[in-house]
Amino acid sequence: MERSLSMELVRVTEAAALQSARWVGKGLKDDADDAATTAMRTVFDTIPMRGTVVIGEGEMDEAPMLYIGEELGTGEGPDIDIAVDPLEGTSIVANGGWNAMTVLAVADKGNLLHAPDMYMHKIAVGPDCNGVVDLDASVRENIEAVAKAKNKDVSEVTVTILKRERNQQIIDEIREVGSRIKLIDNGDVAAAVNTCFDWTGVDMMLGSGGAPEGVIAAVAMKCLGGDFQARLFPHSDEERERCKHMGIDPDKKLVLDDLVTGDDAIFAATAVTEGELMRGVRFKGQHAETSSIVMRAKSGTLRFINGTHRLDKKPNMVLDN
Repeated sequence: MERSLSMELVRVTEAAALQSARWVGKGLKDDADDAATTAMRTVFDTIPMRGTVVIGEGEMDEAPMLYIGEELGTGEGPDIDIAVDPLEGTSIVANGGWNAMTVLAVADKGNLLHAPDMYMHKIAVGPDCNGVVDLDASVRENIEAVAKAKNKDVSEVTVTILKRERNQQIIDEIREVGSRIKLIDNGDVAAAVNTCFDWTGVDMMLGSGGAPEGVIAAVAMKCLGGDFQARLFPHSDEERERCKHMGIDPDKKLVLDDLVTGDDAIFAATAVTEGELMRGVRFKGQHAETSSIVMRAKSGTLRFINGTHRLDKKPNMVLDN
């Protein structure tokens, strides 16, 4: 992939964040998602690349744009696979909560797992804990390993987990160990990424969430040097058969190299609402401010980008020339 692609992709997440941010707190999550998806799709087609959506808004008959298999870009440039979540945290935006962001990940063609739309068990830790956790270990063993790696007491370890009934047993086990818990309603891509930055206060992410989001998070963790492991969590025989039809063993523990192969991948995100890692979109008359992050696995480069946008000059976030 070309080095300049990183900055082009930030334009995509910025545009989606700016459009969806207009819906913060208005209780209309579908409108916020539609705004992000439309903006993201518009800017994608200005980028010199031959991209194919492998994780997106659904199958072609379910989504009008950014559907699986859709081709994006100008048709010139690198051949890449694209995983998108135009708005991670639609309910967060509707309710004016924390950690909503627009997210995408790309890799060379054929290097992203085509994850089925189902749940996935996940564990994520930052670079200082890479190699010390195991999805098949107990909750206690993983917390103790993280505590040792970070030179903390287990009571000082903070674990982020989605507040879902399916995760209740894990929540109970964390409490039994005596560690701190941060329950989140949505946004487990952000939760995984937050484990890589000490100032977020998050040491580990556990629990089950969406499999497509797991692949996107895995790209970020590969870029940051963190660790991410997962296993698909089919809820029916039909879902198990779908995994097998896609060539994925539903019982296999998936490590980073299973989720994103090769040595190169790019992750980009722009905050829509406030979060531990980035500041949400702020409107100031005909200006708007954004906070983004972009990273590349091959170079290990990480950039935080603060943008100021003249809304009157590019109302659709795209210049005509």
